[in-house]
Amino acid sequence: MSSVIAQTRFSILDRSRIREGHTAAEALRDTVRLAREAERLGFHRFWVSEHHGVPGVAGSAPTVLAAAVAGATRTIRVGTGGVMLPNHRPLVVAEQFGVLESLFPGRIDMGLGRSVGFTDGVRKALGRDKGDAEDFAAQVQELLGWFRGTSPTGVHARPAEGLTVPPFVLAMGEGADIAARAGLPMVIGDLRGREKMRRGIDHYRARFRPSPWASEPYVVVSGTVAVAATPEAARRLLVPEAWSMAYSRTHGTFPPLPPAEEVERRTMTAKERGFYEAGLAGHIAGTEEQVADELETLLKETGADEVLVTTSTHDQEALLDSHRRLAGLVRRETGAR
Repeated sequence: MSSVIAQTRFSILDRSRIREGHTAAEALRDTVRLAREAERLGFHRFWVSEHHGVPGVAGSAPTVLAAAVAGATRTIRVGTGGVMLPNHRPLVVAEQFGVLESLFPGRIDMGLGRSVGFTDGVRKALGRDKGDAEDFAAQVQELLGWFRGTSPTGVHARPAEGLTVPPFVLAMGEGADIAARAGLPMVIGDLRGREKMRRGIDHYRARFRPSPWASEPYVVVSGTVAVAATPEAARRLLVPEAWSMAYSRTHGTFPPLPPAEEVERRTMTAKERGFYEAGLAGHIAGTEEQVADELETLLKETGADEVLVTTSTHDQEALLDSHRRLAGLVRRETGAR
């Protein structure tokens, strides 16, 4: 049995993916339902994401959705993975998290990303451009300053000032260096690029500067983990997302998730097929025994403190079953420690 799994926290990020034949409202209610189940199963955190103008994603307002999740649960930590800080004014973000922390004290996380819109049209609608991401480090420091009451404007963020909401940096591109210099926990993915992930983690640990927010490095690795009764069933969990990703790479828009059996009947161009097959590769998927072995390898390679599971699929019951099986194997490893 693996002591490394027993020593690791496991959490869930849900993107509120819209499924073919279902509505955005159903996707959001599915997210809240999944959060309740995640709490019951003993997961450490439940995070939601921010996407704008994406046909296949209902989660466009993460702090609003986090409030619904926190209101429907009692003990699990709730947060964002993440709020895309360049899309917003740091004061407004501080106020939103200050409200969340005031309503649900000791349970709120503030995951922050540096992406700016999915397309030129979305960036224009947000009043942003790609260059706004270049100021991410300064935006993070301004945001943290609102909690500490150090803004040079003389303005005070209410009710954020004086509260402690743990910040996390989503390490896309330069994110690892920004997290290290700011002394913040880091979230890094995805599992399909293990060597790149390890380089990012090593860079983060080597350059980490202790801060009031974190005295030592804290690494969360994120990616798809699918657990089922058979390897074939686990692979089918990956099919809808892999196809939607392939479609987005070839058509420029990210569609709702189709059923796996429908994808398997579809004709694809050679380019689509290439993206699709790549989308199925590199994840952690299989039976409990196979997944336990793969997780042990991942954790030994990265030294990660936490795993953030980001699995999406069309079959919600199969997704719930996957999370139940993952929680079961973690309990089994913990019990064997």
